[in-house]
Amino acid sequence: MNIDAWVWWLIGAVGLGIPLVLTAMPEFGMFAVGAVAAAITAALGGGVVAQVLVFVVVSVALIAVVRPIANRHRDQRPQHRSGIDALKGRSAVVLERVDGTGGRIKLAGEIWSARSLDADSSFEPGQQVDVVEIDGATAVVM
Repeated sequence: MNIDAWVWWLIGAVGLGIPLVLTAMPEFGMFAVGAVAAAITAALGGGVVAQVLVFVVVSVALIAVVRPIANRHRDQRPQHRSGIDALKGRSAVVLERVDGTGGRIKLAGEIWSARSLDADSSFEPGQQVDVVEIDGATAVVM
C-alpha cells in the first residue's frame, strides 16, 4: 500500500490539531496550517524538499506574525473587576451614622456595615461616601 505524501501531511495536520484542542496552545494550530500548506505543495507535485520548506516557512511566518498580534490584542482587552474589587471606588449612601467604630451604608443595592477610613471622620445619614476598600464584611469609606 503506497500512500501519497499529501495524505501524510494531512495526517500530520490532524495530529497537530489534537494537542491544539487539548492544550489550547495556538502554536500547534499554526504548525497544522503549515502541514496543510505542505500537503497542497505535495498534491501539486512539489518534491520533498519543497514540501518541508513550505511547512517550515508557513509555520514560522504564522508564529512570527500571529503571536505578536494576538499578544497585543490580549493586552488591550479591558480587565473586568469582580467581587469585592468591583466595589472599591464606588459611591454609597449612608443609612446609619458612620464613624471610626461603625455604621451602615447602602452599596450596590445592598446594606453593608461600614466604618470611616479616618477614625475622626463621621458621616450622617443621606450623605454620599466613597468606598476605599473592603475589610472582611465591612466597607471602609471616606
